[in-house]
Amino acid sequence: MKYVYTVLVFLFIVSCNSSTDNCCPGAGKVWPSEMKVIRDRVTGVEIRQLTDYKGHSNHFYFTNPGWFEGGKKLLFSSARNNNVNLFSIDLSTFEIQQLTDLEPVPLPREIEFQRACLNPVKDEAYFFHDLSIISIDLKTLKQKTLLVLDSIWNISMTNCSADGKYVYFGVWEDMSDRFEVDLMRNYIGFEETWAAKPKSKIIRVATDGTGSEVIFEENYWIGHINTSPTRSDLITFCHEGPWEKVDNRIWCMNVETKEVWKVRPRTDEGERVGHEYWFDDGVTIGFHGTKTDGSAFLGRVKYDNTELTEISFSSHTGHIHSNDMNLIVGDGGADIRLWKWNSTSYDGPRLLCKHNSSMHIQQSHPHPRFTDDGKKVLYTTNVSGYCNVYLVDVPEFESLPEIKE
Repeated sequence: MKYVYTVLVFLFIVSCNSSTDNCCPGAGKVWPSEMKVIRDRVTGVEIRQLTDYKGHSNHFYFTNPGWFEGGKKLLFSSARNNNVNLFSIDLSTFEIQQLTDLEPVPLPREIEFQRACLNPVKDEAYFFHDLSIISIDLKTLKQKTLLVLDSIWNISMTNCSADGKYVYFGVWEDMSDRFEVDLMRNYIGFEETWAAKPKSKIIRVATDGTGSEVIFEENYWIGHINTSPTRSDLITFCHEGPWEKVDNRIWCMNVETKEVWKVRPRTDEGERVGHEYWFDDGVTIGFHGTKTDGSAFLGRVKYDNTELTEISFSSHTGHIHSNDMNLIVGDGGADIRLWKWNSTSYDGPRLLCKHNSSMHIQQSHPHPRFTDDGKKVLYTTNVSGYCNVYLVDVPEFESLPEIKE
């Protein structure tokens, strides 16, 4: 009987060390492919559902690309074995690898990787665990703590400079002792934080671990630090809060001279502008908004406020993304939708596919973005009951049905 017990224990250990066994989490563990091909019921376009697990999975925020190894692999966040960790998926075999094995952290700093970012010149990623910003080598999975913040701060989006030398992010005063704050679920405390004008800072950290510095601070809620993908001297940040109430949404900074200026200054009180992002050229900023009369527009402008173009359209959208001016994707309503530039304005929107996400929590926001070649759109939806990551082919624009609203 003792011999049988020993054999059973041995078999259990062997089983838990198996690269495909789902009962034993850990960095380096490989999960089998969960990919399945589906077709949208309305448009018929082919969609690859990349994850299929009874726990939420989502890609990075739409301003932060997650492709590495030359686009062969994709980073994403997943809640498995009652824990949230960083994973990658091989886009040829669709095998999934767990990259971290982190201890849970309570609110207001729960673990989530929407704010994580990639280094554009080497296979390394950066994320927050509690108050520590950590680098991870995506080949060896070796982690290194780059900076530990004081407990008075909450953290915003991370983004890596075009030369790969620095990670930029914003922090603001933690006010959860004054009022309830849960920004990941229905923006609880969102307006209260804006109204309190918390002390905020923009910090840059050297990716080689040689130090950090505060490059800007003010008494206004700072969020969404976005680095130019081509110019290491330029970042944008936003004044966070209700779009119609902030003094100005989009700001730009030259991190070498420390000069800061408004981008697309508000023209009318109550006008709404947001969801800003960089085009691939690294000098043009895309955004969308609504006028005071409620009419919607798609916009773009150079970082120095030249070449401003705003095109009205009859429908509305949530987040938008594009690689350039030619094709824009958005997640308005229950749709993943497209607009196409026709040399004077935008045609569309046209329906690429239905996402039908509840959008109740941040992880379930679709946050669509194009692949680098513009041939596919990555998005997240909880239409299956749990958030999962999807990749959809982009067919000829004219083949898609128009959206009438």
